[in-house]
Amino acid sequence: MLMLRSRRAMLAAAPGALMAAGLLVSAVSGVNAQATATPTASTVGILEPAPEGLPTCSTSEIGSLPADVEAASLYTIVPEESEARYLAEEELAEVGATTAIGRTQAIAGAIGFDDAGLPLACSRIDVDMRTLQSDSSRRDNYLYNNTLEAEAYPLATFVLLDVEGLDAPLADGETNEITLIGNLTLRDTTKVVAWEAQASQEGDNLVVNAGINFEMQDFGITPPSVPVVLSLDETLRLEFDMTAAPAA
Repeated sequence: MLMLRSRRAMLAAAPGALMAAGLLVSAVSGVNAQATATPTASTVGILEPAPEGLPTCSTSEIGSLPADVEAASLYTIVPEESEARYLAEEELAEVGATTAIGRTQAIAGAIGFDDAGLPLACSRIDVDMRTLQSDSSRRDNYLYNNTLEAEAYPLATFVLLDVEGLDAPLADGETNEITLIGNLTLRDTTKVVAWEAQASQEGDNLVVNAGINFEMQDFGITPPSVPVVLSLDETLRLEFDMTAAPAA
């Protein structure tokens, strides 16, 4: 119970917790995500080999664009209106088949746009893995201390490199089916991935819903091994619902 209360405190102080984690990830200067490459991401998930022509990036601060990126407009994530989550199919003793879902609103991010209204490469999203909560404190504590090793690897980070399916600025109230391509870092592993996503402009805000499936072993994640878990599908799904507002 002490561990659960500790993570709730982190959630309440999400921006500070994310900044304190101190992770740096790559970013590149002021290039829109469509102009930098012509990837052929025919599938959603890990892209191996990675598409040719993706930008190479310099380091950036948590939840921010790098200093050398010049954005015509900038949106920052509104944590209280956003959510990141994992979904895993499992079979539990005395329960049966169930879907484990862990959620957090401890999200920081910045999405830049160029003069043409298109997203900039190296926009960045960070999720504090220490704050994930499901319907079971036992599961949360095990993932925190063992599977995720959240103290050693506190953040999951996505750096945008390309967007497929968006050739013009988002129109207010219109939803676009897009693919987000970029670097996903979990634990100490970074992979080029493609997310299936929907993006829309709702008034002043940017709204994005995205999901991706991958195998736990792709990111060096050891599946939980405890007596109560009879079986576990090692295909993991990550999703995020993001609302971002114009930066002040």
